[in-house]
Amino acid sequence: MGFFDRLKEGLTKTREKFIDKIDELLHGSVKIDDDLIDELEETLITSDVGMQTTERLITGLRKGVRKAEINSADDVKNFLSKQIREILSEEESSFVSVTPPHVILMIGVNGAGKTTTIGKLASYYSEQGKRVMMAAADTFRAGAIDQLEVWAERTGAAFIKHREGSNPSSVALDAARSAVAQNIDVLLVDTAGRLQNKFNLMEELKKINRILGKGINGAPHEVLLVLDATTGQNALRQAELFSQSADITGIVLTKLDGTAKGGMIIGIKEQLNIPVKWVGVGERLDDLRPFNANEFADALLGL
Repeated sequence: MGFFDRLKEGLTKTREKFIDKIDELLHGSVKIDDDLIDELEETLITSDVGMQTTERLITGLRKGVRKAEINSADDVKNFLSKQIREILSEEESSFVSVTPPHVILMIGVNGAGKTTTIGKLASYYSEQGKRVMMAAADTFRAGAIDQLEVWAERTGAAFIKHREGSNPSSVALDAARSAVAQNIDVLLVDTAGRLQNKFNLMEELKKINRILGKGINGAPHEVLLVLDATTGQNALRQAELFSQSADITGIVLTKLDGTAKGGMIIGIKEQLNIPVKWVGVGERLDDLRPFNANEFADALLGL
């Protein structure tokens, strides 16, 4: 099974909650009236698309009906499909071309799948012929260093660590210098799965950002926020708060295969204008891949 098929399978629960409900509403409808549009609005909101995004879609839909551009169930679905693609297609994933090493700072709350994501990214870049290094700057959580080291061994990545409880910024600086010395292509820096309301941890994140820049010019080149798709609209709140402490360049959306809340990806992109860079649909190493808006829309809409 290719990745698109796994993505389509992973989005089954979301599709059943989102598109299948829309199909049910539109089935047999001969007139697109206010009552039907109100029901569509409720469906979008309960599918974790988000209030702001729902308002945009419904406003556009009402306008299309008034102009007689939307007259049938097929017109409604085509309109939604087009709008979803437009929202998601801006700033798709790409490997930023910089003089190596390319530094990626990984942030997110505990339980979102951040450490596992780092392992999968290491595997992906290794497959592309890149020399990869991991840095264990999460020195707070018991076992975090050991967990990341297992991923380094599994993927063949170089590994930088200090003892548990040590200064995370020192780990980051050591990793930056080592990456330069060892001609590393991609440096993946883990950070503590900080609770977004913990001031000291957020300040530490800012410090790591500054330290990396001292070790490697322009670093970090990417700051990826790992979000658990099963948390729905709570993930939007996480993204809002983390963006106050870090210049987030992209989102990694994990656990799409276990949720009916995949629609939240549309709301995050629309409201925060942070591009989704990667999506994860399972536990295998190759179940994390660069985000493609058209593929996602096709999988979501069952095309």
